[in-house]
Amino acid sequence: MDTLWIVLGIIFIVAGIAGCFLPILPGPPLAYGSLLFLQLTKTPPFTTKFLVIWAFVILFVTVFDYVIPPYATKKFGGSRHGVIGSSIGIVAGLFIFPPWGIIIFPFIGALIGEFYKGKDQKDAFRAAFGAFIGFVTGVLMKLTVSIIITWYFFTNLV
Repeated sequence: MDTLWIVLGIIFIVAGIAGCFLPILPGPPLAYGSLLFLQLTKTPPFTTKFLVIWAFVILFVTVFDYVIPPYATKKFGGSRHGVIGSSIGIVAGLFIFPPWGIIIFPFIGALIGEFYKGKDQKDAFRAAFGAFIGFVTGVLMKLTVSIIITWYFFTNLV
């Protein structure tokens, strides 16, 4: 039975790391699920305190990830159109020119969204840059947490 929990944990780790880039998957919560699967093995490696602390970290990162991109976009003068364009750009970047598309297309999507809103070139580029900074910050934060969780998972395999 331990093999099943470990395999499921590895699947959740892979999905969690992918979710750091894909807006449709909740990256860190999936990675956290891998720790819970590992906890179901015959010899649970983690304390309740450890799991509760990480649950709060995951909650914080997940909530903060919804705050950073719109905040950065607004801070740089962007609109809701820029945020939506950036999100569409993330998805398009997965299929067009991966892995660089994931980095470039949120900027392009935000720029198109701002042009659609009717902003001039200077303001649209500034807002697109803000959306890009917000996206990169969120991805790095989620990826850092997911990699740490991955490290805990593999170092505590029985």
